[in-house]
Amino acid sequence: MSDSGAVLPWLVIREDDSGNRYRIGRYATKTEAQRVVDALGDRPQHQQVYWVERLGQKTG
Repeated sequence: MSDSGAVLPWLVIREDDSGNRYRIGRYATKTEAQRVVDALGDRPQHQQVYWVERLGQKTG
């Protein structure tokens, strides 16, 4: 995942039940990032939310 020449503009973000946000990973394609979100969303967890956003995209 850490090729110095790689462009990885798609982020997977997690927000926990306290409102804290964490970057889970960076990916080359939106499809790849969405697969990670789908897999993480299938796990039983607390009130955690996962989503994909593009690097530099503003959320809020």
